[in-house]
Amino acid sequence: MLKQFKVPLLINLVALVASYFIWGVSGVVTVAILTVLEVSFSFDNAVVNAKILGRMSPRWQRIFLTIGVLIAVFGMRLVFPLIIVALTAHIDPISALALASQHPSEYAKALTGAHIAIATFSGTFLFMLFMDWLTEEREIHWLEPLES
Repeated sequence: MLKQFKVPLLINLVALVASYFIWGVSGVVTVAILTVLEVSFSFDNAVVNAKILGRMSPRWQRIFLTIGVLIAVFGMRLVFPLIIVALTAHIDPISALALASQHPSEYAKALTGAHIAIATFSGTFLFMLFMDWLTEEREIHWLEPLES
């Protein structure tokens, strides 16, 4: 089983070493925290995805895993934040990428300026997920009075 994790662990180790040489100890701590956060979110998503994948045909499972991973990794972690900053700062996504890579403090200021819009979207999305969970038909009820 450890054999499957060799490449990801190697990439993580390279990232930790690189962050030390670029940002020092604070960079290593930041990368370590983000790694733990990403792994915990990934396990959570894996449970949900497994439930969905169990109902799909093998063809759609392959499509879901291929396209879904591309969207999750590149879309939601690279493209989506750039688009949010681009829209809220009224610049194009390429300029947002240049801003993020060349002027991180200005990018941070633009992202902080978009905090209300991002928090509103995120809160609405989480509320929709909660309402879906609350109204879903299931055999086991954890919060019986609230769910009924």
